Formats: sequence, structure tokens, C-alpha cells
Amino acid sequence: MMSSAAPGVPELLRVGCAGWSLSRSDRGAFGAGDSVLQRYATRLPMVEINSSFYRPHQAKTYARWAASVPEGFRFAVKLPREISHERRLRDAMQPLERFLEGALELGGKLGPLLLQLPPSLVYDTVTAGAFLRGLRARTQADVACEPRHPSWFTADVDALLSAHGIARVAADPARVPAAAIPGGDRTWSYWRWHGQPQIYRSAYDEPTLAHLARQLLAEADAQRPAWFVLDNTALGHATGNALHLQALLQENEHA
Repeated sequence: MMSSAAPGVPELLRVGCAGWSLSRSDRGAFGAGDSVLQRYATRLPMVEINSSFYRPHQAKTYARWAASVPEGFRFAVKLPREISHERRLRDAMQPLERFLEGALELGGKLGPLLLQLPPSLVYDTVTAGAFLRGLRARTQADVACEPRHPSWFTADVDALLSAHGIARVAADPARVPAAAIPGGDRTWSYWRWHGQPQIYRSAYDEPTLAHLARQLLAEADAQRPAWFVLDNTALGHATGNALHLQALLQENEHA
């Protein structure tokens, strides 16, 4: 993995947000740029593209985004809801191929792909196995899966995900206790925090972020790359929390 954009943060750790909008209160903390994405990339080393879940982007759009950010910057990209929510992983190879045709234009700046599953999707070994085999036949990119039905949080599911090199997201709020910690392929991890007590709306406080910083540093100490995404964007708290977490990582790394 290339060096993090944040000096003093271990290279294996990347902190970013779901989308690159900058809240009014945090804009002054970011550098100059010709676009909001360029400004965002002056302080944070990764971003999660969520808009790809709702609508397709042209290949040239991904290529333009990649060309506008520093060499060490990375994009995580969320798979379309047609795959996860509408087709529910069945007969999904055509939309998957269309998605990959665009996302792969990010080139070397492509980070993990994110597969977020609907809360109602019960784990089925045959369906999940067939989808993951088809996915791996089409790309070897890192993939993180965020299941939300309790049936996905078992040793058998973790073994299946691990066999395909897929990390299970560590999520907050966690729908079941196991959802709070990384699973699947444990050679790396992907974390998505959505805000508490109000999902998407609440900011995280100092003690919570300090505890999280220690968890992430433990991942780096174990030589496991970790990607951390803040999705509490509705009231603009994600960027402030991301910058604060970076500062805590810097302080703890040098403590």
C-alpha cells in the first residue's frame, strides 16, 4: 500500500468519508483545489464513492476523478443496489460487469469495492457462493461485504468470505454484536461507522474516537491494512470526525 496522505499516521491505515462533500465548519481545514474532491484529497487519503450504489457513472467520470487526486489517494466504490438489493445477488453478473467496466477506470487509485447487503437478505450458501465465485472470476480487487441480516454472522459465513479474500465490514451501529468487529478475510479490514445514537446524523465524541484509534493502531501493529469510513454525513459530521480521528492516530502513534 502506498503512503497515507496524513503525515504521522501508519501507512497501513486510511481514514475517509462516504462522499467528499465538505461541511461548512470544516472547509477551512482543507487545502486549495479546483474541485471539492481535490480539496478533500489535501487532507484525507481515501473516499468511499456511494453514488455508484444509486446510479451508474461513465468510465470517463471515474478516470477524471482518478486524474484529479494525488498519487497516493484511493477510492473505495460501492456496488450498485441493482446487484445487492434488487437482484439480491442472483443473476447479477451482467450488472456487475457494467459496474466494473467503469470502476476499473480508477486504475491504480482503486481501493476496495464495497458490497452492502439489505437487512432483509438472509444468508443462503448456494446464492452467496455462486455470486462470490462469479465476482472473483471478474476481478481480484479487494472487496468488503457489509451484511446486515443476523444469519450472516457465523463461522461458516466468515470461512466462505475468507476463502474468497473478502473482508466483512466492522459496522457501527452494529445490528448484532459480531457486526462491530471485522470478519471474513482478516488479513485486512474495512470499517464503516454510520453515527450514533442517530444513524447518519450523530457525531462521535472524543472517548469513542480515542478508543477507535487504539483499535486501528492495533490493526496496523499486526500488519493488517485497515480502511475506516465515516458515513455520518447527513449533518456534516463526517469530515470533522475524520480529521479528529487522524489527529488521534498521529498522537497515539508517537506516544
